[in-house]
Amino acid sequence: MFWRQSVLSCTTTLFAALALGLAGNVVAATPTTTSHTPATRAASSDVWYEIFVRSWVDTNGDGIGDLNGVTAKLDYLQSLGVSGIWLMPINPSPSNHGYDVTDYYGINPQYGNMQDFEKLLAEAHKRGIKVIMDLVMNHSSDQHPWFRAALDPASKYRSWYQWSQPGTDLDAISATGTPAWHARGKQHYLGVFTGAMPDLDFDNPAVRQEMIRIGHYWLEKGVDGFRVDAVQHVYLDFKADTDNPQILAKNIAWLTQFRAGMDAVNPHAYIVGEVTQPSAEKLAPYFKPLSAVFDFPLAEKLIDSARQERNDGLDQLLAHIDNTYRATTGRSGVDAPFLSNHDQNRVMSQLDGNAQHMRMAAAMLLTLPGEPFIYYGEEIGMRGQKPDPDIRTPMRWNRATHASGETTWRAGHDAPAISVEAQHGDPDSLLNFYTRLIHWRSQVSALRGGRLTPYNVDNKQVVAYRLDDASSHVLVTHNLSGTPQTITPDKTRNVLLQSKPGVALQDGVLHLPAYSTAVLQ
Repeated sequence: MFWRQSVLSCTTTLFAALALGLAGNVVAATPTTTSHTPATRAASSDVWYEIFVRSWVDTNGDGIGDLNGVTAKLDYLQSLGVSGIWLMPINPSPSNHGYDVTDYYGINPQYGNMQDFEKLLAEAHKRGIKVIMDLVMNHSSDQHPWFRAALDPASKYRSWYQWSQPGTDLDAISATGTPAWHARGKQHYLGVFTGAMPDLDFDNPAVRQEMIRIGHYWLEKGVDGFRVDAVQHVYLDFKADTDNPQILAKNIAWLTQFRAGMDAVNPHAYIVGEVTQPSAEKLAPYFKPLSAVFDFPLAEKLIDSARQERNDGLDQLLAHIDNTYRATTGRSGVDAPFLSNHDQNRVMSQLDGNAQHMRMAAAMLLTLPGEPFIYYGEEIGMRGQKPDPDIRTPMRWNRATHASGETTWRAGHDAPAISVEAQHGDPDSLLNFYTRLIHWRSQVSALRGGRLTPYNVDNKQVVAYRLDDASSHVLVTHNLSGTPQTITPDKTRNVLLQSKPGVALQDGVLHLPAYSTAVLQ
C-alpha cells in the first residue's frame, strides 16, 4: 500500500510547486485549462486555515499583508487541501490585531478595500474554498463612533454600553481576570478585556438587531460564516459568575436568536465560536445555536500526548467528546479541533522544536472527525511565544525575509529552512506531511464525520480508535514513540494509508515504525 502514499506525496508536492511557480521544468503536469471548477471536484477535507492578513502576503510594498495577498496565495491553499479559510479581523481598527473594531461594515484600509475583498471571495469560491471572517460582537473599540457618542448621557448610544451605577463595585474582577470597570473622566464603563474594548450591552434590543444586521451584510456579500470572538463573554462579564447557569442561559438565548437571523440569509452558514471552557460538558450547550466551538481542552491533550509520547487517556477523552457532542447534536463530526491559534504559543514552540512530536500532533489532529483548524505557518513549523505579536509574525514564504511578497511589519524568529520555498520540493518536509494528511481526509469520509470508538491496546505508546460512518469503517493508529511498536488488530484488515515507510501487517500483527500513523480498513 505504500506506493499509493508515494504517489500522493509526489502529486501534492507537485501541486504545491505549481501553485508557487516553483515547479522547474515539470511541463507535462501543467493544466491545459485555467478553470478552477473541475467537472468532478474531490471531496472536501473539512480543514480550515486561520490567516492573520497583516502577516500573510504584501502586494503593495508597505510591509503589511493585504487582501490581494490572500487572493494571490489561494492556489497554495488549494494545493494544501484546505476547504476554508478564517480571516482574523479585517474591519477598520486602531490596533494591529483588529479585535477593537471601529466600523463593522468596512474594510481595514491597510488591507485594501471592498472590491479587493469581493475579488477574494469570488476567487476562493472558484477553487471550492469557503471564507469565514472574525465577528467581534462582545465589544467594540473605544474609538468606535457608537462609544464616542455614548460618552454623552443624552445620546441614544448610551444604552448600547454598560455603565456603573451607584453601588457598583468598581474593583470587581472581570471573567478574564482583569479589572472589569474603566474610567473615562468621572464615568466608568464595563470592559471585560481592556479599557480599549468597551462591552456592548446585549440586553438592549437595538444592539441585538444591529449585530444581526451586520451578520446579514457580510453573508449577503458572500461570506460563508463567522468565527465569533469571545462568544461566552457576551454575558459572562465577571469572575464571580463563571459557573452561573443563568449567565450561560442568556448567552445561549442570544446566540439562538443570532443563528436564526443568519439562517434567514444562509441556513448553511458555518458559525464557530471561541468558548474557552475546560470540558466537553461545558462546551456542549454552545453546539445548539452554533455550528461548532473550538475544543481547547482537546488541544492541550493532543499536544501533551505528543510531547510525552504516551497515550494517557487520550482515546477515552476522544470518545467522551464525541459522545457528549453527539448527545447534543445527534451526529458525529461536529467538533472543531485545533492545536494552537493566535492567542497561544505556537505548537512547535510548545513542543520545544521537536519535529517528530510536531508531526505526531498534526497526525492526530488531522485524523479526527470534525472540522480541524490550522494556524497559518503551522504547516512549516513556525515558532513563536507570547507576547501576542511574537505569535503572529510574518508567514515565511521565502528563505529570504525581504523577498517580494514577504511582510515586514514585524521580525520573525525562524531560520530560512522554515519557509515554504525551502520545504515545497522536499517530500519529507513538514509542509508535505501536512498536505498528505489533509488529502487523506478527502479520500476517507470517516476521517471527517465518523463516530469515534476507542480501540484499546495494551501499549501506552500507541493511541488507536475506530471511525465509522455510512460508507467507510477504519481503524486509526498512531505510534507516538521513537521506537517501533506493534499491536494486534481484532480482525483481518488492510493498510489503507500510512505516514511513512515500514508500516506492515504480517500474520495479524501491525508493525508501526517510530513516530508513524496508519489507517486500516
